[in-house]
Amino acid sequence: MSKSTLGPSSSGPRHVAIIMDGNNRWAKKRFLPGVAGHKAGVDAVRAVVEVCAQQHVEVLTLFAFSSENWQRPLDEVGALMDLFLWALRNEVKKLNKNNIRLRIIGERSRFHCDLQNAIAEAEKLTANNTGLMLQIAANYGGQWDIVQAAQRLAKEVQAGHLQAEDISCQLLQRCLTTNEQPLPDLCIRTGGERRISNFMLWQFAYAELYFSDLLWPDFKHQAMQEALADFATRQRRFGKTSEQIEAGE
Repeated sequence: MSKSTLGPSSSGPRHVAIIMDGNNRWAKKRFLPGVAGHKAGVDAVRAVVEVCAQQHVEVLTLFAFSSENWQRPLDEVGALMDLFLWALRNEVKKLNKNNIRLRIIGERSRFHCDLQNAIAEAEKLTANNTGLMLQIAANYGGQWDIVQAAQRLAKEVQAGHLQAEDISCQLLQRCLTTNEQPLPDLCIRTGGERRISNFMLWQFAYAELYFSDLLWPDFKHQAMQEALADFATRQRRFGKTSEQIEAGE
């Protein structure tokens, strides 16, 4: 992974979010256990990180484990946690070497203490890096994110620090786990499904959606470049008309 000296493209997204779907189906097609698909998916993560870093994307958020995924078979959940811990311990040095900052969003308290410690150590090691921010959503749900933001505001009201009528979209947005990052410009989902599955519900209000039929382990450099190229053809209006956008209003 090399650092480019080129400036960011005006048509490129600042923040890309990806729903990495299809690991189990990829493994099933090869008569392999589901965890084999998740392991193969690590190569796809490396590929999209490389492309995003080269294209000067500021933030890449990957939906690794949803708050609903705990309902999966125990052996699969255990294997996913082991893989997460392995990736944190083995990949973080490469991220740090390439000036990539790692951040984990989601409810961490349910994770084993070893995993919580590994998350904290990985974030600390890369905290001062200034390149791409790689944000991993783990034990994350869009509804949970909105609820925890609402709870924070409710406590402020209860304590007398805030009036209920002063709560605004901007204020609630600042209480989300992604408050320090630009809102996602592009949401990619692999695996052929056409839904966002409780991922960043508030943040996707005006995100462009891109769906790929490729299973996640097969979504590599070219596929990511094609997604970014498709984004560059979109006209983002944010409620305005095409004429207003073209006139620079």
